[in-house]
Amino acid sequence: MRNLRQKAVKWIITLCLVAAAAWCAVWLWNTYMYSPWTRDARVRAEVITLSPDVSGWVRELNVADTTRVKEGDVILQVDRARYEAALAKAKASLASAKATLSLKEHESNRRGRLTNRAISEEERDSARLEAEVARADVQQAEAAVQSAQLDLDRTRLVAPADGSILNMHLSQGNYVTAGTAVMALIKDDSFYLSAYFQETKLQHVRPGDPVQITLMSGNEDFKGRVVGIGQGIADDNTATNAQQLPQVSATFSWVRLAQRIPVRVEFDDIEAVRASGVNLAAGMTASVRLITAEDGNDEATQAKAAPVEVEPVETAQAVQDADGKH
Repeated sequence: MRNLRQKAVKWIITLCLVAAAAWCAVWLWNTYMYSPWTRDARVRAEVITLSPDVSGWVRELNVADTTRVKEGDVILQVDRARYEAALAKAKASLASAKATLSLKEHESNRRGRLTNRAISEEERDSARLEAEVARADVQQAEAAVQSAQLDLDRTRLVAPADGSILNMHLSQGNYVTAGTAVMALIKDDSFYLSAYFQETKLQHVRPGDPVQITLMSGNEDFKGRVVGIGQGIADDNTATNAQQLPQVSATFSWVRLAQRIPVRVEFDDIEAVRASGVNLAAGMTASVRLITAEDGNDEATQAKAAPVEVEPVETAQAVQDADGKH
């Protein structure tokens, strides 16, 4: 009897251990395969590439790498001498065109008062047309003055927004070319996350859902919100050959890996993130977990009850509009 009791206890313990192991395996499988969370998230920001609108020597350089600037601050000054001369030349051409117009209008008016016995109709029409040509020359000269003034004004490169200068490799005295980027500006308060969710977890994610953000640089959690879901990723089989035929891979792996779809997430309070001492930088990694109704979160329950429809995010303006709806 004692042996049977011991055997029964051993069988019960074994069955409990097997059941616990099976439950853990199922829990781990569901957590890693289907739970709406990802460790593959990156901090992004709006990056403005700064380039001068005119060419010339850099006479003044007022910033350095990582310098913080305000909107309207002068970043650099291109030599103005050439553009001041161009403006003076354009103004002189305008004055000449106006004088010519005055002369032609005087001739046209004088000939218009003459009788047909003193001047032919052809000469009268010719004088009138010459006055119209002179008037067009004045308009063209005025446009040239405006263009020269614009070039002179844009010898100063100003900050288009508040932010931080990055990747600047420029020194005073260097020659810059119009349209060639010389530095980048990381725009303040434009930070967001691109969270890459596996396609097996994407059915649980909806625009407007609250999320928990954990930056790799710290142990604090921050609240955020799903703004939009990407509608496509690159496909290697879409490449074409010289005859525009798709180059489909000849092999197919039996083990299919779930693809990752980008989901745009924004912080609820960016100032709270900065106040915590975290130095946000584009490219930082983070983990994002969807806050579900099972977590006992009222906000998540409301979001699930009344999901907010937001179009896929394509531009910064669309993100601002979507954020305003929430």
